[in-house]
Amino acid sequence: MIISDKGEDDMIKIPRGTQDILPEDSVKWRYIENKLDELMEIYNYKEIRTPIFESTELFARGVGDSTDVVQKEMYTFQDKGDRSLTLRPEGTAAVVRSYIEHKMQGQPNQPVKLYYNGPMFRYERKQKGRYRQFNQFGVEAIGAENPSIDAEVLAMVMHIYQSFGLKHLKLVINSIGDSESRKEYNEALVEHFEPVIDTFCSDCQSRLHTNPMRILDCKVDRDKEAIKNAPRITDYLNDDSKAYFEQVKQHLDDLNIPYVEDPNLVRGLDYYTHTAFEVMMDNPNYDGAITTLCGGGRYNGLLQLLDGPSETGIGFALSIERLLLALEEEDIELDIESKFDLFIVTMGEEADRYAVKLLNELRKNGVKADKDYLNRKIKGQMKQADRLNAKYTIVIGDQELENNSIDIKHMASGESEKVQLDQLVDYFKE
Repeated sequence: MIISDKGEDDMIKIPRGTQDILPEDSVKWRYIENKLDELMEIYNYKEIRTPIFESTELFARGVGDSTDVVQKEMYTFQDKGDRSLTLRPEGTAAVVRSYIEHKMQGQPNQPVKLYYNGPMFRYERKQKGRYRQFNQFGVEAIGAENPSIDAEVLAMVMHIYQSFGLKHLKLVINSIGDSESRKEYNEALVEHFEPVIDTFCSDCQSRLHTNPMRILDCKVDRDKEAIKNAPRITDYLNDDSKAYFEQVKQHLDDLNIPYVEDPNLVRGLDYYTHTAFEVMMDNPNYDGAITTLCGGGRYNGLLQLLDGPSETGIGFALSIERLLLALEEEDIELDIESKFDLFIVTMGEEADRYAVKLLNELRKNGVKADKDYLNRKIKGQMKQADRLNAKYTIVIGDQELENNSIDIKHMASGESEKVQLDQLVDYFKE
C-alpha cells in the first residue's frame, strides 16, 4: 500500500491552455453542434471526419512554411516508425488531402460540399477564448469557381450566427486576387517595406521576401505608419479578379447582407486567393481581446500545392468557444432545459429491488428515469427528484408492492393519480 503525502500543489492538473467541458456546459455544446448539423443539411453539406494527426509535411506545404502556425504553433512529434506527425492545427489541409486521396473530383455530385467539427491544436499564448486545444467547425466547398458559391458560403456563415440569436455581427470582406495579381502586389509590398523593415519585428523581417502580405497581418507591428499607408491589394487586382469580386458583392447586395470592405484583410494562411472574409463581434461596449468569430476564404492553389487536381475551393472555420463567448456577451440563453420524466422513491429492500427492474423496463421504453442509490430518507430522495427537475415521482414501499398500486405525483401541480404498478410502463408510453 502506497500512502501519498502529496499536498494540493502536487495534484495532477489539466495541461495549460486546455479546458474540461463539464456536464452543465457540454449540453450547450451539444445543442450548438446539433443545430449546426441541421443547418448543414439545409445547405446540402455532408460531414467528413479526418484524423486528429497527419503527416507534418501536409501542414508545412498546405498551410505554408512562412506562417506562424507552422513556424511556432504546431504540436509535432516523431512516432515509433520515425515519421514526423503533427496534431492538426486547422481543418482545411486535412479535408483537401482527403479530397485528393479519395479522388472526390470524380464524384457525380459536384461541387463537393463538406463540413467538419472537432478539436485542433496550436501552441498559443493563453487568453480568454483562445485555447491550445480548441474546437473548430468548418465548411469546404470544392470544385466550383463561381461567385455565387462564394456568396452562398458568406450567406451561410451569417445564417449560422443569426440562428443562435446573435445581433451584433459585422461581415468584413476583401479580395486578395489571383496568383498573377498577388505577384505584382507582393513586389509592391517588398518595395514599400524594404526601407523601414529593420524597425519591424523579426517575423516581419523574415517574411519580407517569402510572404510580404503577412506583414499586414502582424499583431506586433499593426499600428506602424508603414502598415497604415501600405499599398492596397485592391489597387493591384487584374480585370478578372476585379470582376469576380464585384460579382460576389453584387450577390451580397441582392441577398441584403451588409458587409464592410477592408483592403488590409489578408487572412493568415498562404493558400487563400480571391475572396477573403471574417465575421467580427460588432459591439462597441465589448472589451474582450477576441473580436474575430470566424474567418475563411477562397483557395485556388491549395489542391495543386498538395499534388491534387486543378480544382478550387472556398471555406471557413469557426471556433465554438468563441461562439459561446459571443452568446455570453449578448446575454443569449440557449434553449437547453433538460426534461426528466420520473424519479422513483423507494422504501425498504424489497421496494429497491423492484425499482431496479422497473427502472430497466422504463428506460428500455424510452422513459428518462432514475432512482436513489444512497439509501436516503424519503425527504432526501424527494429533494433529488426536484434537483433533476423530474416531471413525476412515485414512492414504492411494501404496501404499494402488496396492493400493486402506486400514486403518480405530478411535481408542478402537486396532483396525484392512482395507477396499477405493473401498468406503469404503459402509462408513460401513452
